[in-house]
Amino acid sequence: MIRPMGLCLVLLLLAGCSGEAGDEGFAGLAGIGKNDEAGTPYLQPGPGDRLTFPADFGPHPQHRIEWWYLTANLETAAGDPLGLQWTQFRQALQPRAATEPAPAARNWPRQAAWMAHGAVSWQGQHYFAEKLARGDMGNAGATAAPFRVWLDNWQLTGNAENNRWQLKAAGEGWSYDLILAIEGAPVAHGKDGFSAKSASGEGSMYFSLVDIAITGEVTLGGDVLKVWGQGWFDREWSSQLLKTGQKGWDWFALHLDSGDKLMAFRLRDESGSFQAGTWLPAEGDPVPLSSAELNLKELDRRKGVPVGWRLKVPAYQVDLQLVAPPGDYLNRGLYPYWESPVNVAGSHQGEGYMELTGYAE
Repeated sequence: MIRPMGLCLVLLLLAGCSGEAGDEGFAGLAGIGKNDEAGTPYLQPGPGDRLTFPADFGPHPQHRIEWWYLTANLETAAGDPLGLQWTQFRQALQPRAATEPAPAARNWPRQAAWMAHGAVSWQGQHYFAEKLARGDMGNAGATAAPFRVWLDNWQLTGNAENNRWQLKAAGEGWSYDLILAIEGAPVAHGKDGFSAKSASGEGSMYFSLVDIAITGEVTLGGDVLKVWGQGWFDREWSSQLLKTGQKGWDWFALHLDSGDKLMAFRLRDESGSFQAGTWLPAEGDPVPLSSAELNLKELDRRKGVPVGWRLKVPAYQVDLQLVAPPGDYLNRGLYPYWESPVNVAGSHQGEGYMELTGYAE
């Protein structure tokens, strides 16, 4: 889903900036319209924007922040559930048109900073790693055609038709090498892909691939596990996402046993919250969900993190209990956040993933 405020601070530090609230790159996520030193504006998505494929799988260098994000609910040959995450972020430090060539080497710190996260969750254990890069030096980047996103040896690459991907990543004591078969068209969230993140209209361009069949190998401590299952891929970009005062978010992506799917999120602030989502019926077109059409309530906490939830969508007779499996699923990078599989019970059975920020120091 979204992680802008803490990510921005991390990437400013990576780029060598001071990170104070008034610095270029930090205030831009709390206020629209900030220009770079040459007066070039960052672009800000709005309700009139539209998605374009395959271009939108690639980078958007005139927008301040974007990410490519995969979660997967997998199973081993022994029948054990295994969760998996991969994310790569790009933080612009200076806007640049997509057709503009990379800058001279002496200017590389001014262009972009990159961060990648990888995690594996299995039998109550959570493995996590973080990689950082900066600039246009070639060790990190993204292209639309052919589709490729990389940071050093972490690689997501697609074939010519962009319907079969390979994902490789590795950290201390873990690695994965997966094949992703894309089985459905991209799903646009919000209004034709513009996803509002507050009542006053701040937001992002946001689409997902929700029908992904995954096979491959996960290596943990020298043991190679054959895995298969399903994944959810999110693609998002903007130049402003959170209003001043918004403290964190709760995001859920669910595969239900009925064949339906559901994405829901909530952005929290001191006066309340803003929430929205998308109902994806097994047959038919996706349906945007407004705040009034969702009911999201915490049920249980673990070490201060809400790991049990009740999620209701009355219009579709959905009343779900969502529970993280036993364990600690905090991604302990420069900006910690919770990323875990969830088990789904209630009106539907199923599985999915949740991301929670703003609860842990």
